[in-house]
Amino acid sequence: MNIILKKGLDLPIAGGIPPEAAVQSVKPGLCAIYPDDYPGLTPKMALKEGDAVGVGTPVVYDKNNPDLKLVSPIEGTVKAVVRGERRKIIRVEIEAGKGLEDVTFKFDAANPDSFRSALAQSGLMALIRRRPYDIVPGLQDYVRDIFVSAFDSAPLAGGLFRLPSNAYELMEKAVEALSRITDGKIYISYPAGQNFKAVKGAQMVEIAGPHPAGNVGTQIANVKPINKGETVWTMSSVTLCKIGALISAGKVDSEYTVAITGPELKTPGLVQTIAGASVEPLIKGRMADDSRHKRIISGNVLSGVSVGADGFLRFPFNQITVIAEGDDVDEFMGWASMATDKMSTSRSFPGHFLKRLFRPDARLNGGRRAMILSGIYDSMMPMDIMPEYLIKAILAKDIEQMEALGIYEIAPEDFALAEYADASKMPLQQIVRDGLDYIRKELE
Repeated sequence: MNIILKKGLDLPIAGGIPPEAAVQSVKPGLCAIYPDDYPGLTPKMALKEGDAVGVGTPVVYDKNNPDLKLVSPIEGTVKAVVRGERRKIIRVEIEAGKGLEDVTFKFDAANPDSFRSALAQSGLMALIRRRPYDIVPGLQDYVRDIFVSAFDSAPLAGGLFRLPSNAYELMEKAVEALSRITDGKIYISYPAGQNFKAVKGAQMVEIAGPHPAGNVGTQIANVKPINKGETVWTMSSVTLCKIGALISAGKVDSEYTVAITGPELKTPGLVQTIAGASVEPLIKGRMADDSRHKRIISGNVLSGVSVGADGFLRFPFNQITVIAEGDDVDEFMGWASMATDKMSTSRSFPGHFLKRLFRPDARLNGGRRAMILSGIYDSMMPMDIMPEYLIKAILAKDIEQMEALGIYEIAPEDFALAEYADASKMPLQQIVRDGLDYIRKELE
């Protein structure tokens, strides 16, 4: 199956990964689990500070479904449980060191119930997302289809996910087991022009076009859209390989290859590390030697989370981006400056016509205002929905209109590019997340 997308935009940002970049191995001394990275999960602690853990030891479980776990990515001890208001669990910090042996999971991959239970107990279920609502799946979901994205088209992400050398063998094992969970198909999407081998048992989808071509929501919308009452699972090819590794070895593979990118780095590159690793050792020696204030983002510039140098790698654990904060910039006319180094989607700025890489910063560049129905959202979203009216329905909490306008098809990341281009400066991703949580609370 071949799909060509016209809508979307590739942002020309400096700081990409050089083709010759080698993978540097970094073993972190500290990792963290953030329950907020797993929407739909109500976290409860399974351990307390000072307890020993091994790779795969349950650390957090879901209050509403105790079989669903978040597990330790490293061997060591629980250093701290950081809580916020009303004792909400913000993060669980785990210090590397002598702890418990790695957990071995015994299950029958040919038995759907046994396999589902193993995914939940091993923490791999938490890496999967269910649509509608873009949440961690339930153990008893009826799954219409499963969609796997093999590439990331976000700025500086670098295209195809970095997979282990035996990736195709692992993916085939995972596809075989997952095919017993769904009566439908398992779709694996990859970018046009890449030599991506067919995976036995999966329907391969070749996609050409700009970002958000790599977003699984875009792929679903152009392959087989979701209707009310239907449920699909989504994941990356990295997660698919980790499921295959669980089937092969019975253990959790917590290693990830992370792209260290951004215009404020002197040496972008690739690092092999552990899920939830502390950021400081990953970027050590890579920052540009200047006095500019910098924003360190776990993820890409569109949908990532600002974490700071003392923060941690957040799910999906595949990228760090460093850009200028912009709060120390003193320029003539500010955001309205017509300088050629301004990156913009608007033809009013000369930089729009220049074929060059830009160094954007984190400034909002303007003030928030009422929504302008200019069609800019629609031009950034290759999905068969009316995004402006859907956002209005979410803000009005009109469930009937939300359903009619396609809320079951979307996730916050699908609106990330529209949020960047939005002249109204509206927090579209947060609005969508709030809308999904609201409609799930009201209807489930």
